[in-house]
Amino acid sequence: MVDSLKKPQFEEVRPGVKSPADETILTPRFYTTDFDEMANMDISINEDELRAILEEFRIDYNRHHFVRDEQFQKSWDNISGDTRKVFIEFLERSCTAEFSGFLLYKELGRRLKDKSPLLAELFTLMSRDEARHAGFLNKALSDFNLSLDLGFLTKSRNYTFFKPKFIFYATYLSEKIGYWRYITIFRHLQQHPEHEIYPIFSYFENWCQDENRHGDFFDALMKSQPQFLNDWKARLWSRFFLLSVFATMYLNDVQRAGFYESLGLDAREYDKFVIKQTNETAGRVFPIVLDVEHPNFYQSLEKCVVNNEKLTAIASSNAPAPIKLLQKLPHYVSNGVELIKMYFIKPIRVDNLAGTVR
Repeated sequence: MVDSLKKPQFEEVRPGVKSPADETILTPRFYTTDFDEMANMDISINEDELRAILEEFRIDYNRHHFVRDEQFQKSWDNISGDTRKVFIEFLERSCTAEFSGFLLYKELGRRLKDKSPLLAELFTLMSRDEARHAGFLNKALSDFNLSLDLGFLTKSRNYTFFKPKFIFYATYLSEKIGYWRYITIFRHLQQHPEHEIYPIFSYFENWCQDENRHGDFFDALMKSQPQFLNDWKARLWSRFFLLSVFATMYLNDVQRAGFYESLGLDAREYDKFVIKQTNETAGRVFPIVLDVEHPNFYQSLEKCVVNNEKLTAIASSNAPAPIKLLQKLPHYVSNGVELIKMYFIKPIRVDNLAGTVR
């Protein structure tokens, strides 16, 4: 029998159903958009590429991939203590992010069906993929005697409204960074199988191709709306979303470095590699990319890491709420200053390289 002290306790809404993690600026978000604007978009200038992507989606390469095999048929009590805690948090965050994508894509498919049937089918097929991912992750949670009530999540989460072009920026980056995260872990564990603590990671090679195809769809969709990519506003917004996605991932992952250690990875080096690859990938569609090699980029991120550690310590203290707010304020301000400093690091223009081999 495993010592119960080695099994972290999670708050449950009912037996076996984990309470959702508190919503913070770093937790996965649920989105909604202007469906009428999306339905009225003219996609004709890149319709051929979108139809080619639709044919790929229809093939459904992973229709037989997300099937649990005998690898899962065992007890996972050997994953204990802090490793168990951070692994469950990883499964929850991943499941929530995939389910968020499912809800958005499903609603887009439903709302666009009559006015833009091509886009409607593309979104519907992507929602199919996201549903599989979320279901597979939720089933993995059941191996640790927990699950998420996805219906409750649907009703209880706050939804962030983004105009379509911002949905495109955000979801494109989410899908592409997801690809690089999954394939990097998969390749690492191929070389170091002794660190594969749970069989879900062996599914990542095929799984990440769903993420890659979804990202390619948003690439093609943005190219059908060149006004979203070819002016000074597009350059500013590209910087904003690249920085937001990279900073969020870095702060989350460093905070959960123990999870990556359990896989034999250094969280910081892993994130730097993923950021570099995603940044280069984004240059195929965005007009600019960030200068992530600039020495001040990671210096500022590390200052944010220190601030977040202090914010966490304050939050867990017994001080009255007003005192906590006063104690947190300078760290919030410091984080804001560092993010602004990173935003104003001169970016790298890549729109003038369109059509060249990079």
